[in-house]
Amino acid sequence: MTVKEYPGTHTTCPYCGVGCGISINGKSHPGPSAITVRGDTQHPSNAGRLCIKGSALGETLGDRGRLLRPHLHGQATDWNTAMSFVADAFADSIRAHGPDSVAFYLSGQLLTEDYYVANKLMKGFIGTANIDTNSRLCMSSAVAGYKRAFGADAVPCCYDDLDRADLVVLTGSNAAWTHPILFQRMQAGNAKLVVIDPRASATAELADLYLGIRPGSDTALFNGLLYFLAQHQYLDNHYIQHHTSGFQEALTSARAWSLQQTALHCGVPAEKLLAFFRLFAETEKTVSFYSQGINQSGSGTDKNNAIINCHLATGRIGRVGAGPFSITGQPNAMGGREVGGLANTLAAHMEFTRDNTNRLGRFWHAPQVALTPGLKAVDMFRAVESGQIKAVWIMATNPAVSMPEAGRVAEALSNCKFVVVSDCVADTDTTRCAQVLLPATSWGEKNGTVTNAERRISRQRPFLQPPGEARHDWQIICDLAQRLGYTKAFDYSHPVEIFREHARLSGFENNGSRAFDISLLENIQRQEYDALQPVQWPVNQDNPQGCARLFNDARFFTDNGRAHFVPVTPQAPLQQTCALYPLWLNSGRMRDQWHTMTRTGRARKLLNHSEIAEIQINPQDARMYNIEEGSLIALNSAQGRMSGRATLSEAQRPGELFAPIHWSETLARDARVSALAAAVVDPHSGQPEFKQVPIQVELLPCKSFATLICPDIVAEKLWQRLHSAKDKNLLHWYRVPCAEGYRYELALRHPLNGRSLGTQLLGDIRGIYWQQIETLKNQRCLAYNNTLQLLIIAGNRWQNLPDRRPLERYLEMELPRVPAKLLRPIAPGVKVLCTCMQVSRTQITEAIGKGLHSLAALGNVLGCGTHCGSCKAEISALLRTARVGVAEE
Repeated sequence: MTVKEYPGTHTTCPYCGVGCGISINGKSHPGPSAITVRGDTQHPSNAGRLCIKGSALGETLGDRGRLLRPHLHGQATDWNTAMSFVADAFADSIRAHGPDSVAFYLSGQLLTEDYYVANKLMKGFIGTANIDTNSRLCMSSAVAGYKRAFGADAVPCCYDDLDRADLVVLTGSNAAWTHPILFQRMQAGNAKLVVIDPRASATAELADLYLGIRPGSDTALFNGLLYFLAQHQYLDNHYIQHHTSGFQEALTSARAWSLQQTALHCGVPAEKLLAFFRLFAETEKTVSFYSQGINQSGSGTDKNNAIINCHLATGRIGRVGAGPFSITGQPNAMGGREVGGLANTLAAHMEFTRDNTNRLGRFWHAPQVALTPGLKAVDMFRAVESGQIKAVWIMATNPAVSMPEAGRVAEALSNCKFVVVSDCVADTDTTRCAQVLLPATSWGEKNGTVTNAERRISRQRPFLQPPGEARHDWQIICDLAQRLGYTKAFDYSHPVEIFREHARLSGFENNGSRAFDISLLENIQRQEYDALQPVQWPVNQDNPQGCARLFNDARFFTDNGRAHFVPVTPQAPLQQTCALYPLWLNSGRMRDQWHTMTRTGRARKLLNHSEIAEIQINPQDARMYNIEEGSLIALNSAQGRMSGRATLSEAQRPGELFAPIHWSETLARDARVSALAAAVVDPHSGQPEFKQVPIQVELLPCKSFATLICPDIVAEKLWQRLHSAKDKNLLHWYRVPCAEGYRYELALRHPLNGRSLGTQLLGDIRGIYWQQIETLKNQRCLAYNNTLQLLIIAGNRWQNLPDRRPLERYLEMELPRVPAKLLRPIAPGVKVLCTCMQVSRTQITEAIGKGLHSLAALGNVLGCGTHCGSCKAEISALLRTARVGVAEE
């Protein structure tokens, strides 16, 4: 890794949709220590604050695990050979089977410029709309909801509204963990916080009011709220009469939902529901802040519109401190929406109409613009499975982990005639399915723009030289386009040229008919592009400095210029529990991880909070299935299987479990939570229903546990063995990346023969010395030459195994003069609760016992909760538990 000779670079975080600004300071010498990462104090999204993931970005850099050269059928090759093969495969399929036989599957990790040229190639020149994105999995229901209500995919709010609101209603959002910088802004303001979620999440822990509703009952709740507003004269009748349509129809649908009926259906006490209804009704400055708990549903679009209906009914649109705010999950999901990254939209927020396809054809001088929407994600991979799609290019995403029925998707890709994957990571569940791998640049090397959840366009700027032979995604796409014969239309030499065209298209024959318009930037020069400051669209003649809030003039992009109420009827989840699968599974993000951990998994400290998939289960359910804290359990559904470690939590309602989305088959056995979900989708958006999955739970009969610490070369052999062997003794494994190697954790039916396994792994390494200690319950084996080659520690309880972190360090340190010291007894590890300051749960509990009874006091003494703040909810729960314990005494 070589840092460019920049005294400092201002760029944008590559994680969630908040779009935090980051300041990079670097020196022109190799190595991770060459840069420091800090929050950009001048960026309006975060004003210098960063969460723990953003703060640890510097630790994720480096070439380890990177895809550095093109590969063809598993062998390294040159770019020309690889791209000729890709072009021939696509051209042959198009010629023999038509343009709909090929597809692109994109990612919210791409920059807008990458997205733009991919969409232009497929929809404008190849002539198919079979181009979709992983954003389909997280925010397509929000898009559909906004379009039905406003006539445009246009988020009306901005982050400043969170600062200035008097009430923020968080529905299906664990923002304290998933969007911590925005949650801090909510806490710093004067707003009351209401959390609506089946799970008493970290966000609920810090709320003023928590409604623990039944899974899938959100539509009923907001229908009940709409009826309450009408019953008690809280409507803005002037706004309804002059700026909306369809109110009476929406109200008719809501009339069935009295307070009592709504409370019964949602499973919450009527008095708590009434308290929420009154808060909403009486608070003008109200922001509804919602995320995957709303969107990832078989009726997610209706849930979005149920929320929007309540804001339209009270006129709380386009006002300071008010509005329906769908928060995106990826750094450029919004940018992908701008350029037509979804299969059912065209570029520049145009829909599939004859006028728009004609307009796009004229602008691009395109020979065959796609005339009809393409296949959305679930249908796309079904078409791969059936053979309808014969060539697919997957960019910067991991659908073999993230798609519903993930195992089925991986099998479909493995059997597909032609799969090409461009990524920065060499080994993912998806790259294993590809015939061609193309090395792409990553964060720190990329150059372009992203758009965050408040429509703010920011720059991602490079501060690292691309490693190996990595190329930018837009360059790779243009290479294919030119090989297919579209040279002139894809003759770009710099991303500013793509951005200018993107901006020009946004204003082309727009005349105020489309919300997205950045036409004032269509002549931006390279120097201006390099210096571009964050700005919220629209950016045009009417809004030369950008626009914080939309619809403050109550003019919408519908045919009649009015906002539309949408009548909605509550629907049961498409998947239902039954005698065989009697429990509900919810899923989502963990605090310190991101997506499938291809980036966050590289920062060792981010695994200290949770290094294995932890499955939360209510103690009542745990007793029923003989599950204890820390038991290894398996979840089974009609579609697949997942394993993880049980965590007993009153935050889960009885009959409901929660599992994280991050782990993959490259990191653990039976790790993909998406493998459990059926591929059922919202009929309007095509978004899968991830949040309500019927499952059964199974206690795994683990009798022995083993830790293996080894350098990369030995770790690779162990990984191959674990994947290929059908060892009935092995119940589960996972691995933790360390500096210069890995730590593996095995769960077994019977004790491991460590010396035998070690001999097989180290057979071809010369000069190995062995040290071994064995008792009735434990065994410890050490193999070394000049350096540590293998350390095995096994016992009958994983909780009693020693703290691994000091042992991992010997992968990069000299061994002690007496290597057998590594076999000495070490106290078991403790869970780190504050990752920023590396403060353990035990330290915090002991400090509370000594009289530190507030977040502030603990922060002053231990430092916990004083940096990114993501741990405050867990600290608050420990404080609450301590207070309850004292009260009971």
